[in-house]
Parts: sequence; C-alpha cells; structure tokens
Amino acid sequence: MKSITKKFVEFLKKEDGPTAVEYAVMLALIIVVCIAAITALGQTASETFSYVGTSIDAGNTAS
Repeated sequence: MKSITKKFVEFLKKEDGPTAVEYAVMLALIIVVCIAAITALGQTASETFSYVGTSIDAGNTAS
C-alpha cells in the first residue's frame, strides 16, 4: 500500500501545478458521486430488507 501511495505522490510531483489541481478536482468529484451512490443504494437496500423481514414475519405468524 505504501508503494502505491509513494508512486502516486511521485506522479503528482512530476506533473505541473495546474494538472495536479485538475486531478484533485476530478478525484473530489468522483468521491462525491460514490458517496451519493452508496447513500442512495444503502437506503434502497435497507427498505428492501425491511420489506422482506416484515413479509417473513407476517408469513410466520399467519401459519
């Protein structure tokens, strides 16, 4: 893991300033999109599991 970080830092040092800033902005946008997607999927998954759990409980009590 340290070698990957070290290579990434070396890569950023070799690039000129504006290009490094562009990469940082792209990375920030990617992180924001990932967090939004995980949040949306997490809520949907939670609702689905709650629905399934309620259906199973209803099925067990009806029998």
